[in-house]
Amino acid sequence: MRKILAAIAGSAAFAGLAFGQTLGPEVKRFVEVNAPAVAVCIATEHGAQYLGEADRIGTIAPGKYADVVVIKGDPSRKIEDIENVEIVFKDGVGYNSAKLIESVRGQVGMQ
Repeated sequence: MRKILAAIAGSAAFAGLAFGQTLGPEVKRFVEVNAPAVAVCIATEHGAQYLGEADRIGTIAPGKYADVVVIKGDPSRKIEDIENVEIVFKDGVGYNSAKLIESVRGQVGMQ
């Protein structure tokens, strides 16, 4: 019997880190044993499947809820690009990630 190991990425706030702050580095670690495109899938689609929500989230498709991260580059080819977040759309509102990070500098994250 062949066993299949499914991986998911999850980011949590701990040790003074903001939510989401560790996800990029975590996904980059998946590239040590997977292709970059697989690492991106682990961070999106696999999590939705694990939660039993793949019909609602995890991929971009008509009828699905979509909080979207706009990245400069292509992390499915070059995983380092996952750190180049330009805008995050959450509930239909766009947020400039650089401005958000600057607004909390010194208040959250590693000190």
